[in-house]
Amino acid sequence: MNDLMSTKPVQPLIAPSILAADFASLADDAWASLEAGGDLLHVDIMDGHFVPNLSMGPAVVESLRKALPEVFLDVHLMVSDPGAYFKPFADAGANLLSFHIEVCESEQHARDLCGVIGDLGVHTGIVINPPTDVERVLPVVDAFDLVLVMSVNPGFGGQAFIPEVLDKGRRIAPLLRDDQRLEIDGGIGLETAELARQAGFDVLVAGSAVYGKPRDQWGEIIRILRG
Repeated sequence: MNDLMSTKPVQPLIAPSILAADFASLADDAWASLEAGGDLLHVDIMDGHFVPNLSMGPAVVESLRKALPEVFLDVHLMVSDPGAYFKPFADAGANLLSFHIEVCESEQHARDLCGVIGDLGVHTGIVINPPTDVERVLPVVDAFDLVLVMSVNPGFGGQAFIPEVLDKGRRIAPLLRDDQRLEIDGGIGLETAELARQAGFDVLVAGSAVYGKPRDQWGEIIRILRG
């Protein structure tokens, strides 16, 4: 499913965020969300330091890879030292690893970390938080396969959408090639998805909007999110 990254999608891709799934039946929930129309799975990794929460580690990704061998796993590293996590998650089966511009000391540091991921044979992503000026990430977007704009402050699911971040999408979208994706994560639901699509985002991460509803509604929800 690496072709998700190769050409610009006609309609936005929907990435159910497993942080909102039922961990007691994680593979089942994950598969059901893909059967309902999801294109890839978004996996949030938190270290309890960069963000005030802990989520999951490489073992969970490895288990998902075994259960769902064909799924594209989009792994978002909300961690202070991303370089320490690249190989464990690549070995576990991540298709894409993204890290935060906020942990980078310089533009070159961000590019160097990007190179480490690429050398592991994994797609690369860079993430920017709501309070961070978009100018911080603009100089490096050419290096990455995906740019992720956070539309909530990271750490916990179910937060309210911050509409001001849409301007970041409008700034970044014209700079991207057809083989680069622009992703948004946080508070994406039936109303905010349309705003995100209009701002140029072509990958929408949805957690509680999908997993927080009865499973028989997931297909219709994903259809509406996609527009």
